[in-house]
Amino acid sequence: MIMVCYHCGKGVLMGRTHTHHRGVAGGRWKKRAPKKQRVFFPNLQVAYIMEKGKEKRVKLCTKCLKRIKKDVRDGKSPFVVLVANEVKNKPALVKTQEVKKEKKKSSKKSKITEK
Repeated sequence: MIMVCYHCGKGVLMGRTHTHHRGVAGGRWKKRAPKKQRVFFPNLQVAYIMEKGKEKRVKLCTKCLKRIKKDVRDGKSPFVVLVANEVKNKPALVKTQEVKKEKKKSSKKSKITEK
């Protein structure tokens, strides 16, 4: 996925770092306080939202996530509906464990009947 927020479009920015060395005597600031190019990345988090009745995995910046959570807390309608991760993951774990147990049981029975 691209490093861009799904809602606001916040993305990667180019900028400069500037370290100011205090207490350095004399001039020559080009060498004393170099400015280097660097990349500023947005703080993106993976979230699951409901869109057109289906779950969708998107990346949202923390500012948008805070806005959604605050809107829900205050009783306003947020711009997207988050899917609760706890509710989403628990049934899937239970189903996979049941399937594994059934496979083990069926394989033992088939070995006994073959002999």
